[in-house]
Amino acid sequence: MAETDTTLRSFVEIPPDSDFGIHNLPFGVFRPRALARPRVGVAIGGQVLDLSVLVERGLFRGPEMRDTWVFHEPSLNAFLSMGRPAWREARQRIAELLSADEPALRDDAGLRDAALLPAASVQLLLPARIGDYTDFYSSREHATNLGTMFRGPANALQPNWLHLPVGYHGRSSSIVVSGTDIRRPSGQFRPDGADLPAYGPSRMMDFELEVGFLVGPGSELGVPVPLDRAAEHIFGLVLVNDWSARDIQQWEYVPLGPFLGKNFATSISPWVVTLEALEPFRCAGPAQADPAPLPYLSSSGDCAFDISLEVLLQSAAMAEPARVASANYASLYWNMCQQLAHHTVNGCNLRPGDLMASGTISGTGRHERGSLLELAWRGAEPLTLPTGETRSFLADGDTVIMRGRCERDGLRLGFGEVRGTLLPALEPWERVGIGP
Repeated sequence: MAETDTTLRSFVEIPPDSDFGIHNLPFGVFRPRALARPRVGVAIGGQVLDLSVLVERGLFRGPEMRDTWVFHEPSLNAFLSMGRPAWREARQRIAELLSADEPALRDDAGLRDAALLPAASVQLLLPARIGDYTDFYSSREHATNLGTMFRGPANALQPNWLHLPVGYHGRSSSIVVSGTDIRRPSGQFRPDGADLPAYGPSRMMDFELEVGFLVGPGSELGVPVPLDRAAEHIFGLVLVNDWSARDIQQWEYVPLGPFLGKNFATSISPWVVTLEALEPFRCAGPAQADPAPLPYLSSSGDCAFDISLEVLLQSAAMAEPARVASANYASLYWNMCQQLAHHTVNGCNLRPGDLMASGTISGTGRHERGSLLELAWRGAEPLTLPTGETRSFLADGDTVIMRGRCERDGLRLGFGEVRGTLLPALEPWERVGIGP
Protein backbone atom coordinates (compact mmCIF):
# COMPACT_ATOMS: atom_id res chain seq x y z
CA MET A 1 0.00 0.00 0.00
CA ALA A 2 1.32 3.46 -0.90
CA GLU A 3 1.24 5.40 2.35
CA THR A 4 0.39 8.69 0.63
CA ASP A 5 -2.12 7.32 -1.89
CA THR A 6 -5.07 9.50 -0.92
CA THR A 7 -7.23 7.85 -3.60
CA LEU A 8 -7.33 4.57 -1.68
CA ARG A 9 -10.84 3.87 -0.40
CA SER A 10 -12.43 1.26 1.84
CA PHE A 11 -15.75 -0.49 1.33
CA VAL A 12 -16.33 0.17 5.04
CA GLU A 13 -18.14 3.44 5.58
CA ILE A 14 -15.77 5.96 7.16
CA PRO A 15 -17.37 9.01 8.82
CA PRO A 16 -15.76 12.26 7.61
CA ASP A 17 -14.40 13.08 11.07
CA SER A 18 -13.13 9.57 11.83
CA ASP A 19 -9.60 9.09 13.14
CA PHE A 20 -9.52 5.58 11.72
CA GLY A 21 -9.52 5.60 7.93
CA ILE A 22 -7.85 3.04 5.72
CA HIS A 23 -4.55 4.95 5.81
CA ASN A 24 -4.34 4.54 9.59
CA LEU A 25 -5.24 0.95 10.59
CA PRO A 26 -4.08 1.12 14.23
CA PHE A 27 -3.69 -2.13 16.16
CA GLY A 28 -5.24 -2.92 19.51
CA VAL A 29 -6.61 -5.66 21.74
CA PHE A 30 -10.30 -6.12 22.46
CA ARG A 31 -12.89 -8.44 23.91
CA PRO A 32 -15.88 -8.87 21.54
CA ARG A 33 -18.30 -9.66 24.36
CA ALA A 34 -18.32 -10.36 28.07
CA LEU A 35 -16.15 -13.32 29.11
CA ALA A 36 -14.88 -13.86 25.54
CA ARG A 37 -11.14 -14.27 25.12
CA PRO A 38 -9.26 -11.13 24.11
CA ARG A 39 -7.80 -10.97 20.62
CA VAL A 40 -6.07 -8.49 18.27
CA GLY A 41 -8.01 -6.09 16.07
CA VAL A 42 -7.65 -3.06 13.84
CA ALA A 43 -9.83 0.06 14.00
CA ILE A 44 -11.56 1.04 10.75
CA GLY A 45 -14.16 3.81 10.86
CA GLY A 46 -16.62 3.01 13.63
CA GLN A 47 -15.81 -0.70 13.56
CA VAL A 48 -13.19 -3.14 14.77
CA LEU A 49 -11.76 -5.73 12.39
CA ASP A 50 -11.18 -9.01 14.25
CA LEU A 51 -7.85 -10.24 12.86
CA SER A 52 -8.20 -13.65 14.49
CA VAL A 53 -11.17 -14.35 12.21
CA LEU A 54 -9.10 -13.49 9.15
CA VAL A 55 -6.37 -15.86 10.31
CA GLU A 56 -8.88 -18.69 10.74
CA ARG A 57 -10.09 -18.11 7.17
CA GLY A 58 -6.52 -18.31 5.83
CA LEU A 59 -6.48 -14.75 4.53
CA PHE A 60 -2.90 -13.96 5.58
CA ARG A 61 -0.77 -15.65 2.90
CA GLY A 62 2.56 -13.81 2.88
CA PRO A 63 5.84 -15.34 4.01
CA GLU A 64 5.95 -13.44 7.32
CA MET A 65 2.36 -13.95 8.47
CA ARG A 66 1.38 -17.31 6.97
CA ASP A 67 0.53 -19.92 9.61
CA THR A 68 1.01 -17.53 12.52
CA TRP A 69 -1.58 -17.22 15.29
CA VAL A 70 -0.29 -14.04 16.94
CA PHE A 71 -3.64 -12.31 16.42
CA HIS A 72 -5.30 -14.84 18.73
CA GLU A 73 -3.10 -13.65 21.61
CA PRO A 74 -4.51 -11.45 24.44
CA SER A 75 -1.80 -8.84 23.78
CA LEU A 76 0.23 -7.47 20.87
CA ASN A 77 3.52 -8.72 22.34
CA ALA A 78 3.96 -11.74 20.07
CA PHE A 79 3.23 -9.62 17.00
CA LEU A 80 5.55 -6.86 18.24
CA SER A 81 8.41 -9.33 18.56
CA MET A 82 8.18 -10.27 14.85
CA GLY A 83 9.61 -6.99 13.61
CA ARG A 84 8.98 -4.56 10.80
CA PRO A 85 8.81 -6.98 7.83
CA ALA A 86 5.90 -8.80 9.50
CA TRP A 87 4.25 -5.55 10.61
CA ARG A 88 4.45 -4.14 7.09
CA GLU A 89 3.16 -7.31 5.46
CA ALA A 90 0.23 -7.60 7.87
CA ARG A 91 -0.73 -3.97 7.45
CA GLN A 92 -0.59 -4.16 3.65
CA ARG A 93 -2.78 -7.26 3.62
CA ILE A 94 -5.32 -5.71 5.99
CA ALA A 95 -5.50 -2.61 3.80
CA GLU A 96 -6.01 -4.81 0.74
CA LEU A 97 -8.84 -6.76 2.39
CA LEU A 98 -10.54 -3.53 3.47
CA SER A 99 -10.17 -1.76 0.14
CA ALA A 100 -13.16 -1.07 -2.08
CA ASP A 101 -11.59 -3.06 -4.95
CA GLU A 102 -11.04 -6.36 -3.07
CA PRO A 103 -14.04 -8.75 -2.96
CA ALA A 104 -12.73 -11.35 -0.44
CA LEU A 105 -14.17 -9.55 2.59
CA ARG A 106 -16.40 -7.03 0.84
CA ASP A 107 -18.60 -9.64 -0.87
CA ASP A 108 -18.71 -12.31 1.85
CA ALA A 109 -21.61 -11.34 4.14
CA GLY A 110 -20.91 -14.12 6.64
CA LEU A 111 -17.25 -13.19 6.93
CA ARG A 112 -18.09 -9.51 7.30
CA ASP A 113 -20.55 -10.25 10.10
CA ALA A 114 -17.96 -12.34 11.92
CA ALA A 115 -14.95 -10.08 11.40
CA LEU A 116 -16.33 -6.52 11.45
CA LEU A 117 -17.80 -5.56 14.81
CA PRO A 118 -19.27 -2.23 15.93
CA ALA A 119 -16.65 -0.46 18.03
CA ALA A 120 -19.32 0.51 20.54
CA SER A 121 -20.07 -3.17 21.22
CA VAL A 122 -16.55 -4.31 22.17
CA GLN A 123 -14.38 -3.80 25.24
CA LEU A 124 -11.01 -2.22 24.45
CA LEU A 125 -8.11 -3.47 26.57
CA LEU A 126 -4.47 -2.55 27.11
CA PRO A 127 -2.81 -3.16 23.75
CA ALA A 128 0.30 -4.80 25.18
CA ARG A 129 1.63 -6.60 28.20
CA ILE A 130 3.88 -3.79 29.40
CA GLY A 131 6.80 -5.19 31.36
CA ASP A 132 8.77 -1.97 31.71
CA TYR A 133 7.88 1.70 31.51
CA THR A 134 10.23 4.64 31.11
CA ASP A 135 9.10 8.27 31.24
CA PHE A 136 11.30 10.90 29.62
CA TYR A 137 11.48 14.66 30.12
CA SER A 138 12.00 15.65 26.49
CA SER A 139 10.11 18.94 26.05
CA ARG A 140 12.45 21.92 26.43
CA GLU A 141 9.54 24.27 26.98
CA HIS A 142 8.06 22.09 29.74
CA ALA A 143 11.42 21.65 31.45
CA THR A 144 12.03 25.40 31.22
CA ASN A 145 8.62 26.23 32.68
CA LEU A 146 9.07 23.92 35.66
CA GLY A 147 12.65 24.98 36.21
CA THR A 148 11.62 28.62 36.18
CA MET A 149 8.93 27.99 38.78
CA PHE A 150 11.19 26.16 41.20
CA ARG A 151 14.70 27.54 40.51
CA GLY A 152 14.19 30.80 38.62
CA PRO A 153 14.77 31.56 34.93
CA ALA A 154 18.56 31.74 35.24
CA ASN A 155 18.73 28.10 36.37
CA ALA A 156 15.65 26.71 34.63
CA LEU A 157 17.45 23.88 32.82
CA GLN A 158 19.77 21.59 34.73
CA PRO A 159 23.33 21.37 33.30
CA ASN A 160 22.72 17.93 31.78
CA TRP A 161 19.39 18.68 30.06
CA LEU A 162 20.70 19.78 26.64
CA HIS A 163 23.16 16.89 26.52
CA LEU A 164 20.95 13.84 27.12
CA PRO A 165 17.28 12.74 27.23
CA VAL A 166 16.50 12.81 30.94
CA GLY A 167 14.22 9.98 32.07
CA TYR A 168 13.18 7.80 34.97
CA HIS A 169 11.86 4.27 35.37
CA GLY A 170 8.10 4.26 36.04
CA ARG A 171 5.70 1.65 37.33
CA SER A 172 4.17 -0.60 34.65
CA SER A 173 1.64 -2.34 36.94
CA SER A 174 -0.44 0.84 37.24
CA ILE A 175 -0.69 1.57 33.49
CA VAL A 176 -4.38 1.45 32.57
CA VAL A 177 -6.39 1.73 29.37
CA SER A 178 -8.42 4.80 28.48
CA GLY A 179 -11.75 4.99 30.30
CA THR A 180 -10.40 3.66 33.60
CA ASP A 181 -11.30 5.86 36.58
CA ILE A 182 -8.35 7.20 38.59
CA ARG A 183 -8.43 7.31 42.38
CA ARG A 184 -6.95 10.42 44.03
CA PRO A 185 -3.87 9.12 45.86
CA SER A 186 -2.94 9.80 49.46
CA GLY A 187 0.61 10.30 50.57
CA GLN A 188 3.10 12.46 52.38
CA PHE A 189 3.61 16.11 51.44
CA ARG A 190 4.74 19.34 53.08
CA PRO A 191 2.12 22.13 53.13
CA ASP A 192 3.31 25.60 52.15
CA GLY A 193 4.98 27.32 55.08
CA ALA A 194 5.15 24.18 57.20
CA ASP A 195 8.34 22.72 58.64
CA LEU A 196 7.03 19.17 58.91
CA PRO A 197 5.18 16.98 56.41
CA ALA A 198 1.56 15.88 56.59
CA TYR A 199 -0.26 12.81 55.31
CA GLY A 200 -3.51 12.80 53.38
CA PRO A 201 -5.11 12.98 49.93
CA SER A 202 -3.07 14.88 47.36
CA ARG A 203 -4.19 18.49 47.02
CA MET A 204 -2.35 19.08 43.75
CA MET A 205 -3.56 16.50 41.24
CA ASP A 206 -2.47 17.12 37.67
CA PHE A 207 -2.51 15.64 34.17
CA GLU A 208 0.46 15.40 31.81
CA LEU A 209 0.02 15.47 28.02
CA GLU A 210 2.38 12.87 26.58
CA VAL A 211 2.89 10.51 23.64
CA GLY A 212 4.51 7.11 24.14
CA PHE A 213 5.86 4.37 21.91
CA LEU A 214 5.72 0.60 22.23
CA VAL A 215 8.92 -1.38 21.71
CA GLY A 216 8.83 -4.15 19.11
CA PRO A 217 11.74 -6.61 18.96
CA GLY A 218 13.85 -6.69 22.07
CA SER A 219 17.60 -6.25 22.33
CA GLU A 220 20.40 -8.22 23.94
CA LEU A 221 21.54 -7.34 27.44
CA GLY A 222 24.87 -5.52 27.26
CA VAL A 223 24.48 -4.50 23.59
CA PRO A 224 23.41 -0.90 22.88
CA VAL A 225 20.97 -0.09 20.08
CA PRO A 226 22.62 2.54 17.85
CA LEU A 227 20.64 5.59 16.82
CA ASP A 228 20.43 4.57 13.16
CA ARG A 229 18.76 1.28 14.15
CA ALA A 230 16.50 2.55 16.88
CA ALA A 231 13.42 2.77 14.61
CA GLU A 232 13.67 -0.99 13.98
CA HIS A 233 12.63 -1.44 17.62
CA ILE A 234 9.66 0.97 17.57
CA PHE A 235 6.24 -0.38 16.58
CA GLY A 236 3.94 2.60 17.06
CA LEU A 237 2.63 5.38 19.24
CA VAL A 238 -0.11 5.85 21.85
CA LEU A 239 -1.43 8.85 23.75
CA VAL A 240 -0.36 8.98 27.40
CA ASN A 241 -1.73 10.83 30.43
CA ASP A 242 0.84 10.42 33.17
CA TRP A 243 -1.22 11.53 36.18
CA SER A 244 0.79 13.39 38.80
CA ALA A 245 0.31 14.29 42.47
CA ARG A 246 2.47 17.40 42.46
CA ASP A 247 2.59 17.97 46.22
CA ILE A 248 3.65 14.38 46.93
CA GLN A 249 6.18 14.57 44.09
CA GLN A 250 7.63 17.90 45.24
CA TRP A 251 8.32 16.60 48.75
CA GLU A 252 9.79 13.24 47.73
CA TYR A 253 11.73 13.77 44.50
CA VAL A 254 15.09 14.83 46.01
CA PRO A 255 17.44 13.04 45.61
CA LEU A 256 16.16 10.08 43.55
CA GLY A 257 13.32 11.58 41.51
CA PRO A 258 9.61 10.71 41.13
CA PHE A 259 8.10 7.89 43.17
CA LEU A 260 4.66 7.88 44.83
CA GLY A 261 3.66 11.13 43.17
CA LYS A 262 3.73 9.37 39.79
CA ASN A 263 3.42 5.61 40.16
CA PHE A 264 -0.27 5.39 41.13
CA ALA A 265 -1.68 5.64 37.57
CA THR A 266 -0.75 6.21 33.94
CA SER A 267 -3.46 6.11 31.26
CA ILE A 268 -2.84 5.19 27.61
CA SER A 269 -5.02 5.10 24.52
CA PRO A 270 -6.09 1.64 23.30
CA TRP A 271 -5.11 1.97 19.62
CA VAL A 272 -1.45 1.89 18.56
CA VAL A 273 -0.76 4.02 15.48
CA THR A 274 2.12 2.47 13.54
CA LEU A 275 5.21 4.28 12.29
CA GLU A 276 4.20 3.26 8.75
CA ALA A 277 0.92 5.14 9.10
CA LEU A 278 2.75 8.18 10.47
CA GLU A 279 5.40 8.28 7.75
CA PRO A 280 3.61 10.96 5.63
CA PHE A 281 3.68 13.24 8.67
CA ARG A 282 7.40 13.06 9.30
CA CYS A 283 9.00 16.48 9.84
CA ALA A 284 11.99 18.23 11.33
CA GLY A 285 12.30 18.68 15.07
CA PRO A 286 14.00 21.51 16.97
CA ALA A 287 17.58 22.33 16.04
CA GLN A 288 20.23 20.74 18.27
CA ALA A 289 23.32 22.79 17.55
CA ASP A 290 24.12 24.71 20.71
CA PRO A 291 25.34 22.45 22.17
CA ALA A 292 25.56 19.67 19.62
CA PRO A 293 24.69 16.23 21.06
CA LEU A 294 27.45 13.70 21.58
CA PRO A 295 28.01 11.47 18.51
CA TYR A 296 25.86 8.58 19.74
CA LEU A 297 22.89 10.99 19.95
CA SER A 298 23.65 12.98 16.80
CA SER A 299 20.43 12.86 14.78
CA SER A 300 19.98 14.00 11.16
CA GLY A 301 17.06 14.29 8.77
CA ASP A 302 13.38 14.58 9.64
CA CYS A 303 13.10 12.64 12.89
CA ALA A 304 9.89 14.13 14.33
CA PHE A 305 6.21 13.72 13.48
CA ASP A 306 3.61 16.45 13.03
CA ILE A 307 0.95 15.33 15.52
CA SER A 308 -1.48 17.94 16.83
CA LEU A 309 -2.45 17.28 20.44
CA GLU A 310 -5.15 18.70 22.68
CA VAL A 311 -6.36 18.39 26.26
CA LEU A 312 -10.01 18.78 27.21
CA LEU A 313 -11.34 19.08 30.74
CA GLN A 314 -14.90 18.41 31.89
CA SER A 315 -15.94 19.10 35.45
CA ALA A 316 -18.87 17.31 37.06
CA ALA A 317 -20.94 20.47 36.48
CA MET A 318 -20.17 20.73 32.75
CA ALA A 319 -22.35 19.20 30.03
CA GLU A 320 -19.48 19.13 27.51
CA PRO A 321 -15.70 19.13 27.83
CA ALA A 322 -13.74 22.29 27.04
CA ARG A 323 -10.31 22.46 25.46
CA VAL A 324 -7.73 23.79 27.89
CA ALA A 325 -4.46 23.12 26.07
CA SER A 326 -2.96 22.17 22.73
CA ALA A 327 0.56 21.29 21.64
CA ASN A 328 2.45 19.41 18.92
CA TYR A 329 4.54 16.28 19.23
CA ALA A 330 7.08 17.71 16.78
CA SER A 331 8.17 20.30 19.36
CA LEU A 332 9.97 17.70 21.50
CA TYR A 333 13.67 18.50 21.77
CA TRP A 334 14.70 14.84 22.07
CA ASN A 335 13.05 12.54 19.50
CA MET A 336 11.97 8.93 20.08
CA CYS A 337 15.03 7.39 18.39
CA GLN A 338 17.34 9.44 20.59
CA GLN A 339 15.34 8.37 23.62
CA LEU A 340 15.68 4.68 22.73
CA ALA A 341 19.38 4.94 21.82
CA HIS A 342 20.19 6.70 25.09
CA HIS A 343 18.08 4.22 27.07
CA THR A 344 20.22 1.33 25.76
CA VAL A 345 23.64 3.00 25.47
CA ASN A 346 24.71 1.40 28.76
CA GLY A 347 23.60 -2.04 27.57
CA CYS A 348 20.09 -1.98 29.06
CA ASN A 349 18.03 -4.53 27.16
CA LEU A 350 14.61 -3.97 25.59
CA ARG A 351 11.66 -6.35 25.59
CA PRO A 352 8.60 -6.42 23.31
CA GLY A 353 5.82 -4.30 24.79
CA ASP A 354 8.03 -1.94 26.77
CA LEU A 355 6.51 1.55 26.90
CA MET A 356 8.56 4.73 26.63
CA ALA A 357 6.75 8.04 27.09
CA SER A 358 7.84 11.49 25.97
CA GLY A 359 7.26 13.38 29.18
CA THR A 360 4.91 16.36 29.25
CA ILE A 361 4.70 18.10 25.87
CA SER A 362 4.50 21.89 26.02
CA GLY A 363 4.99 24.65 23.46
CA THR A 364 5.94 28.30 23.67
CA GLY A 365 2.43 29.76 24.05
CA ARG A 366 0.41 29.75 27.25
CA HIS A 367 -2.29 27.59 25.62
CA GLU A 368 0.42 25.09 24.69
CA ARG A 369 1.30 24.13 28.25
CA GLY A 370 0.73 20.40 28.70
CA SER A 371 -0.07 20.34 32.42
CA LEU A 372 -2.23 22.25 34.88
CA LEU A 373 0.88 23.08 36.89
CA GLU A 374 2.01 25.17 33.92
CA LEU A 375 -1.41 26.39 32.72
CA ALA A 376 -2.22 27.81 36.17
CA TRP A 377 1.45 28.63 36.86
CA ARG A 378 1.57 26.76 40.16
CA GLY A 379 -1.76 28.27 41.23
CA ALA A 380 -0.88 31.92 40.58
CA GLU A 381 -3.02 32.11 37.42
CA PRO A 382 -6.01 29.74 37.90
CA LEU A 383 -7.71 28.39 34.80
CA THR A 384 -11.34 29.49 34.32
CA LEU A 385 -13.78 26.92 32.87
CA PRO A 386 -16.92 27.79 30.85
CA THR A 387 -19.05 27.28 33.99
CA GLY A 388 -17.06 29.92 35.85
CA GLU A 389 -15.30 27.26 37.95
CA THR A 390 -11.57 27.73 38.36
CA ARG A 391 -8.81 25.17 38.46
CA SER A 392 -5.28 25.34 39.74
CA PHE A 393 -5.30 21.54 40.04
CA LEU A 394 -7.85 18.83 39.32
CA ALA A 395 -10.99 18.45 41.42
CA ASP A 396 -12.78 15.18 42.19
CA GLY A 397 -15.16 14.37 39.36
CA ASP A 398 -13.04 16.07 36.70
CA THR A 399 -12.63 14.12 33.47
CA VAL A 400 -9.47 14.67 31.42
CA ILE A 401 -9.53 13.81 27.70
CA MET A 402 -6.50 13.89 25.39
CA ARG A 403 -6.62 13.57 21.61
CA GLY A 404 -4.09 13.49 18.80
CA ARG A 405 -4.50 13.97 15.06
CA CYS A 406 -2.39 14.35 11.89
CA GLU A 407 -3.49 16.08 8.70
CA ARG A 408 -1.52 16.89 5.55
CA ASP A 409 -2.19 17.03 1.80
CA GLY A 410 -5.67 15.56 2.10
CA LEU A 411 -4.53 12.71 4.35
CA ARG A 412 -5.88 12.53 7.89
CA LEU A 413 -5.56 10.12 10.78
CA GLY A 414 -5.90 10.18 14.53
CA PHE A 415 -5.23 8.35 17.78
CA GLY A 416 -8.73 8.31 19.21
CA GLU A 417 -8.45 9.48 22.80
CA VAL A 418 -7.24 8.71 26.26
CA ARG A 419 -9.62 9.72 29.04
CA GLY A 420 -9.99 9.26 32.76
CA THR A 421 -12.13 10.62 35.58
CA LEU A 422 -10.64 11.53 38.95
CA LEU A 423 -12.41 9.85 41.88
CA PRO A 424 -12.19 10.95 45.54
CA ALA A 425 -9.48 9.49 47.75
CA LEU A 426 -10.38 6.42 49.73
CA GLU A 427 -11.52 6.87 53.32
CA PRO A 428 -9.15 5.33 55.89
CA TRP A 429 -11.33 2.24 56.40
CA GLU A 430 -11.57 1.71 52.64
CA ARG A 431 -7.78 1.65 52.32
CA VAL A 432 -7.60 -1.53 54.36
CA GLY A 433 -10.73 -3.10 52.91
CA ILE A 434 -13.03 -2.88 55.95
CA GLY A 435 -16.33 -1.10 56.51
CA PRO A 436 -16.70 2.25 58.33
